[in-house]
Amino acid sequence: MLEMKVIRFYLFILIILSPTLFTSCSDDEEEELEGNWAEESDFDGVPRGDAAGFVIGNYGYLGTGYDGEDRRKDFWQYDPNLNNWTQMADFPGVERNGAVGFSINGKGYIGLGYDGDDPLNDFYEYDPTSNTWTQIQDFPGSARYGATSFAVAGKGYIGTGYDGDNYLKDFYSYDPTSQAWEKILSIGGSKRRDANSFVIGSKAYVVSGLDNGSYETDVWCYDPSNGSWTEMREINNYNDDESYDDDYVGIARINAATFTIDGKGYLAGGAAGNILSTVWEYDPQTDLWTERTSFEGTSRTEAIGFSLNSFAYVTTGRNSSYYFDDIWSFDPLEEYNEDD
Repeated sequence: MLEMKVIRFYLFILIILSPTLFTSCSDDEEEELEGNWAEESDFDGVPRGDAAGFVIGNYGYLGTGYDGEDRRKDFWQYDPNLNNWTQMADFPGVERNGAVGFSINGKGYIGLGYDGDDPLNDFYEYDPTSNTWTQIQDFPGSARYGATSFAVAGKGYIGTGYDGDNYLKDFYSYDPTSQAWEKILSIGGSKRRDANSFVIGSKAYVVSGLDNGSYETDVWCYDPSNGSWTEMREINNYNDDESYDDDYVGIARINAATFTIDGKGYLAGGAAGNILSTVWEYDPQTDLWTERTSFEGTSRTEAIGFSLNSFAYVTTGRNSSYYFDDIWSFDPLEEYNEDD
């Protein structure tokens, strides 16, 4: 009789604990996200945030920025095959942060930004073959910083930002063949600063940004073939009748590291009130966002992101007054490994 009571007691305990055990396992599976981050060789330069960069061929380039005390003009090349940094010719303009960069036809371009007193509108072309810089025609819009930029279909594009008095939404293109700027159709929606952008195929995407104290939840697609902007689905739980956006929490942000891998765009880190480490992937075929494995370094904003050989790299940036010089690679297809 005593033995039967003991058996019943343990059965009762098992029944009570089973839902908790099963729920715990289910939650762990739901929280496992795809993609893996691995730490690479540190950036050789001074730790900094708010730098500018671009990709030419098989190399990433990074320069300018702010280290917490001084603005910078040194310029660096990253070789992913050697996992090594090489210092190149200094950026020739005044030291600055908040500049923008892009590359076209084997040459890089950096301009705009803030020198500590005034917003800037000068622009420079970098030739990696000769390791030299050439000043080109000034950006024709108002001098600004916190703008966004991209290159698509053989032209560079710059827009939005802050000119010291006003948030902006105007956009301009640069044609390296004619060496001329042209004002194009402004982005839709609100004015904004510190927006994020990436290029997928023949189109560019501008995501979020800050305006009137609010982190914008819109996404705009630019098609250079007809010069039009198209608004995509919002990046919050906007549609009560559909379930696709039920988990859209915390995508809106400023100053994320952005990159493109295999036809998909990514936002890594950035800020939205708090400094973020989350990573979101955008698929232009479905116009849907999927959360991926969070950035494994210290959470940060104002970092540089670029992609090389189907891997992404995120480096520099800041968290409050702490500035970083580590670099991390990201493989969206690799299983998460907490030990690398």
